Amino acid sequence: MNLKELVGIEAAKFVKDGMTVGLGTGSTAYYLVKELGRRVNEEGLKITGVVTSSKTEEQAKELGIPLKAIDEVDSVDLTIDGADEISADFQGIKGGGAALLFEKVVATYSKDCIWIVDESKMVDKLGKFPLPVEVVPFGGHNLFRLFEAKGYRPTWRKTEADELLTTDGGHYIIDLHLEVIEDPRALAKELDDYVGVVEHGLFIDMISRAIVGTPEGPKILEVPAK
Repeated sequence: MNLKELVGIEAAKFVKDGMTVGLGTGSTAYYLVKELGRRVNEEGLKITGVVTSSKTEEQAKELGIPLKAIDEVDSVDLTIDGADEISADFQGIKGGGAALLFEKVVATYSKDCIWIVDESKMVDKLGKFPLPVEVVPFGGHNLFRLFEAKGYRPTWRKTEADELLTTDGGHYIIDLHLEVIEDPRALAKELDDYVGVVEHGLFIDMISRAIVGTPEGPKILEVPAK
């Protein structure tokens, strides 16, 4: 088994009968959903899944996991998702899979969140991974120029056909190549204030624990209580 599969299986242990579970998106979350599908079919686990992307929805349906839309539930008991970077103080960058808006909506309505990663995603400070900013197409190029002027080194997220990628929400993504983010909270607030920015990939104070895949096996890191 690879590290991603091991942490996906480990994370699935936190899911109990009767839970409404947020199902993340990405290569690590894929193994979580796969394991939950196995438990539903082989162990009779009774859960309701809330998906964060069309890709995860397709996988969950194939596995027979009962689903509801985020607007059909008052809250989510637990969301388990991957991350592109997790800093030493457990803040994160997400959105490498272009699902950051839906992922953040589901996480916001969740009572608890867990991130599952391999150890390469653990960093001292965020920023080496390009920070995704989801923008509306109308005026998006003006935002791009603004980010250029601020020295944020923006690039458009594109498809393999070299066209601008469109998210499940119908938006574009601008990736900011920042190298290091000294103050994620301040940057998150700055990006939130720009008209036309729908969401960004800084996930602040979202999780209670991270499950990290290492060659010695999955490590569960508890986030210190504030």
